[in-house]
Amino acid sequence: MLRLPSIISLLTVFSFLSIWVCVVQGCETIEPESMRQQFPFYNELQAIFTARMQRMLWQEAEGVVSSTNLKKKTGRLSSDDDDDESYEDKDSGRKKKKSRSNNSTGTGSSSSANNNLQEILEEFMRQQLQMEVQWREAVEAREEQRRLKEMEWREAMEALEKERLLMDRRWREIEEQRRLREEARAEKRDALITALLNKLRREDM
Repeated sequence: MLRLPSIISLLTVFSFLSIWVCVVQGCETIEPESMRQQFPFYNELQAIFTARMQRMLWQEAEGVVSSTNLKKKTGRLSSDDDDDESYEDKDSGRKKKKSRSNNSTGTGSSSSANNNLQEILEEFMRQQLQMEVQWREAVEAREEQRRLKEMEWREAMEALEKERLLMDRRWREIEEQRRLREEARAEKRDALITALLNKLRREDM
């Protein structure tokens, strides 16, 4: 049986992955309001992803600018006496280098995005695990507190039951003593009446 934190973790991870895919691939058909209603923590995750994507775009742009400046410097160092064919060969070589640079930049960006996603997921899972541990500790603490209160209540009930039994026994003892005293008084009264009757009979005779 899944506990509440585990269910929340699974739902949040699913939402996390869905939003990441939307940010990477572009979710133009999904309205922002619908995303907020469908996924919890949408605003927080969107802010994280937006910041990371902007940082990756800046890194990619800086890499392209550096590569372009390097190629321009190389072009200026080339000889002005080269013929058109040599220029075309160099231009073709620069295009190939640029293509390889763009491919390597794209691969680096993809690898960086995967690493960032893995780091975010690992951090998220650590937080969820910590939340689940704290939740379990809180549940165990409440269960221990409930058990202690139940034990105290049971002990109090047992003490009350013992006190009730003791009072009941004392009451029976008191009733028994009262009954014995009444019987003794009745016997004395009967004996006195009998003695008086006998005395009256003797006097009449």
